[in-house]
Amino acid sequence: MSEAKAVATRDSYGAALTELGKEHENLVVLDADLAAATKTGVFKKAFPQRHIDCGIAEQNMMGVAAGLAAMGFVPFASSFAMFAAGRAFEQVRNSIGYPHLNVKIGATHAGISVGEDGASHQCCEDFALMRSIPGMVVLCPSDDVEAKAAVKAAYEHEGPVYLRFGRLAVPVFHDAETFHFEIGKGEVLSEGNDIALLATGLMVAEAVDAARQLAEKGVQARVINLCSIKPLDTEIVLKAARECGKIVTCEEHSIIGGLGEAVCAAVAEAGVPCKVKRVGVNDEFGHSGPAKALLEQFGLSAAHIAEEALALL
Repeated sequence: MSEAKAVATRDSYGAALTELGKEHENLVVLDADLAAATKTGVFKKAFPQRHIDCGIAEQNMMGVAAGLAAMGFVPFASSFAMFAAGRAFEQVRNSIGYPHLNVKIGATHAGISVGEDGASHQCCEDFALMRSIPGMVVLCPSDDVEAKAAVKAAYEHEGPVYLRFGRLAVPVFHDAETFHFEIGKGEVLSEGNDIALLATGLMVAEAVDAARQLAEKGVQARVINLCSIKPLDTEIVLKAARECGKIVTCEEHSIIGGLGEAVCAAVAEAGVPCKVKRVGVNDEFGHSGPAKALLEQFGLSAAHIAEEALALL
């Protein structure tokens, strides 16, 4: 593991695009007047001829991205998750998903941790929306190292990919020298057979911390990082279900339609007797406030995960 520093995965997104841009001339970045916020401004500075500002017109941006993909480019269409997945859903579905075009969607500022921007911008429905599109890959990296690796994997993948990035800086716990990323594969971060904590995005660091708190109480928790929401690593999920018998899923997303439901479906369809508790946003809208305070208020914290795990046990 690397030293405990904190980096927002939206910063990782901009940095990864810039590095990839040096290697691949067919990589084009689109933005909806948010280059400073999505951090694609870094790419724009390095490759101004390959950055297109589509203005505050996200639906049109997806159409432009589809056209570029049809001409052989690999476009990364970038905006806030609420606009990329929400406002432009119909265009993503019909113009990108239906013809299965090679478009990558970089969605930043997802979840409650958008903070002061409030409920209108705190998208907690994007997993549900993007998972429902046939052939769409959905990725939610947990730290800087994984985010950069996910962007590279998205470029190399043939077909549409939705990448979710955060505004809040999160601990970097992966070692860039040894980390290997693969779409559709999860990662065991700590072993344990008493209960399994399955997390994605910024909730992975919270799950790791929750496991430490549980260990102090004599509970050995298996922590699994699931960046790939779709396709889901059903093998690692079912192994945890069989060996632990109890699972807590952790996501900065509504408990409806996200990681928790994907895990529940996998376990139920396999007929594995396992109890599952979903930790996420409980069918409610967020509101304006400091990001960390909101995460605490909505139960998206290590302490709450540990409480739910103990209650399940």
